[in-house]
Amino acid sequence: MSNQQKTRKTWFITGCDSGMGHAVAQYVLEQGDAVVVTARDPANVQSLRQAYPQTAHVWQLDVTDHAQIAQVTQAALEATGGIDVLFNNAGYGVMGAMEETSAKEYRPMFEVNFFGLVEVTKHLLPHMREHGSGYIFNTSSLGGYAASAGFAFYAASKFAVEGFTDALSQEVGPFGVHAMILEPGSFRTQFSGASLRIPAQRIAVYDATPIRATQQRIHGRNGKQPNDPQKLAKVLFECSRMNKLPLRLQLGEDALQRVRTKIASVQAECDEWEATALSVAFPAGT
Repeated sequence: MSNQQKTRKTWFITGCDSGMGHAVAQYVLEQGDAVVVTARDPANVQSLRQAYPQTAHVWQLDVTDHAQIAQVTQAALEATGGIDVLFNNAGYGVMGAMEETSAKEYRPMFEVNFFGLVEVTKHLLPHMREHGSGYIFNTSSLGGYAASAGFAFYAASKFAVEGFTDALSQEVGPFGVHAMILEPGSFRTQFSGASLRIPAQRIAVYDATPIRATQQRIHGRNGKQPNDPQKLAKVLFECSRMNKLPLRLQLGEDALQRVRTKIASVQAECDEWEATALSVAFPAGT
């Protein structure tokens, strides 16, 4: 058996239609690993199946369909013999004032960004736990650590991913399973275009706030984002070979700077309000 065969892992990746999911699937396949490539439209990943007929296992998957998740994950486990790495990547954004965004616009986003991620994880985790190893990479965002005006619901969905993965990492660590939060900055994918939606309602009073400028700026930089999804793929592949990983991994200078700024802000706020925070305790000895 070759060294590559000994070390080859099998990945399960959601949201491979385009962007980071497609980039990671392609890179991992190039390195010799096997990949369960899932996409809402399998036509978007036929090039991967054709290039890697032995190691690219393609399934149609809508992560909002929980019955389909159960079927596809079970079929993938049977076809591959086991999943070593889960990359929960499927997701999209809604950008607009909270007051402008209807439930029919933000609830489906939570179904993809959070509840779909949870269901895929629930179906694949038992296999990893029973085998005493595995990697779960959950995609958050720089906005999952520090929210911005105009992203109330998107940030909330990613804050949910962060809280879930923080607890999950503590639950599964004793079984040899690693769970890590990815906090990507702006990558050159379709997120700022097709994957970022604007609420149908527009409330004029918000036109004078930074939200409108942010909407124009983000859509205007589509195709000009500073970070390379192929390099993110390389980082994830390397992480899948490590025994020690961070709970949170910022990817991109913009993400790193936003998180550092938020940490400094929280530290300053804690220091300023320390006396108030401590004032609610019972007197010593009571």
